[in-house]
Amino acid sequence: DIGDIIRGRDLYSGNKKEKKQRKQLDDKLKEVFGKIHEDVTSSGRNGKKQALQERYKDENGGNYFQLREDWWTANRETVWKALTCDARDNAEYFRKTPCGGGKTPTHEKCRCKDEKGKNETNEVPTYFDYVPQYLR
Repeated sequence: DIGDIIRGRDLYSGNKKEKKQRKQLDDKLKEVFGKIHEDVTSSGRNGKKQALQERYKDENGGNYFQLREDWWTANRETVWKALTCDARDNAEYFRKTPCGGGKTPTHEKCRCKDEKGKNETNEVPTYFDYVPQYLR
């Protein structure tokens, strides 16, 4: 699951080829989040810089788990939109969702509709990314 990968919690290791690719991806994510960490903890004023440094202190050798968790929380809707932007209009997500009154699966590119009937909502129709991976 992409949320687990971004947050550094993916348990699936796969075969040798996939392990090598996963290692490359993990290294790249550490590099990217290292740059974000540097930017976030070196800016700020009025005590915010110190608070950010405390919140995002790196105790796990460049993994930045708290920063990755916060990034995912802030961006999961955007990631969902990106993943579904080319989905067929009749694509459905299997889970019955709140936007379908809990009775129907999502449709229209797997996105919930807003009050005006448009698919421009930010509601991600799944909560699996917050269920521990070994329980899915």
